[in-house]
Amino acid sequence: MSPLLLLEQTLNGLQFGVMLFLIAAGLTLVLGIMNLVNLAHGSLYMVGAFVCAWAARESGSFLIGLIAALPATAAVAVVVELLVVRRLYARDHLDQVLATFGLILFFNEATKMIWGARPLRLDLPAFLNGTVEILPGAPYPAFRLTVIGVGLAVALGLYLLVARTRLGMLIRAGASNREMVSALGVDIDRLYTLVFALGAALTALAGALAGPIYAVEIGMGETVLIPVFVVIVIGGIGSIRGAFVAALLVGLTFVLGRAFLPGLFELFLGPSAASTLGSALSAMAIYILMAAVLIWRPRGLFPPHG
Repeated sequence: MSPLLLLEQTLNGLQFGVMLFLIAAGLTLVLGIMNLVNLAHGSLYMVGAFVCAWAARESGSFLIGLIAALPATAAVAVVVELLVVRRLYARDHLDQVLATFGLILFFNEATKMIWGARPLRLDLPAFLNGTVEILPGAPYPAFRLTVIGVGLAVALGLYLLVARTRLGMLIRAGASNREMVSALGVDIDRLYTLVFALGAALTALAGALAGPIYAVEIGMGETVLIPVFVVIVIGGIGSIRGAFVAALLVGLTFVLGRAFLPGLFELFLGPSAASTLGSALSAMAIYILMAAVLIWRPRGLFPPHG
């Protein structure tokens, strides 16, 4: 394990972690405020990636694609919230799971009808298609560093929004006692719609940034959904701070485990057995982390008060 490889994989873990945070931040607000289990949140991640890829291809500019993806996905989320999700708030979690799973199927088929079944190509922007030498002899992709920077900036912006603004006060109050917030005259339906649209915009940003790194394809939202739920459970449902810390922990655990566990087991086992055992344990690592955290803090690292 060379120091440069460790540094590179640590940055990869941070990049994966901030991507998870962008998706988890909106979903944890939806769970915490609306008490809604929204399995279709990953589909909005897919919509953001497809809109960005399509707009970038038509315009020739990744930035235009990125700018188009956020409001387009937020608008789709508003329509879904008004037509479908709003009817689920008073229903139990089983109904919510079944209905939002149906939305996953709808989004997958609708995306296939609009853009076809083949994956879309989303090229790196030219000005970020290179490397940055973070240490002598340690180049790192500029785009991945940009993703880390964007994720940290969004985390800071969300903190200021939630902690320093009136909207943030309502969001925190809604997470603690939404009945009291409604009784005090706040339009709770409008608050729900705003939170749902904000979460969709954040996950669209994650989808747009993931497009040049991963494949923009049908069903890409389902593969990321389970790690996102792990992040939310570890961080504490409804907590932005918890989602941020947990996302970094999950990202680092997943990437470092996948990179180094097989090599670690080669010290004691043969190459074939070490690769098999290391791969299996690296896939289980984030769930072991979740179990350990829940034994220590059953409500997550930073559960919201109330």
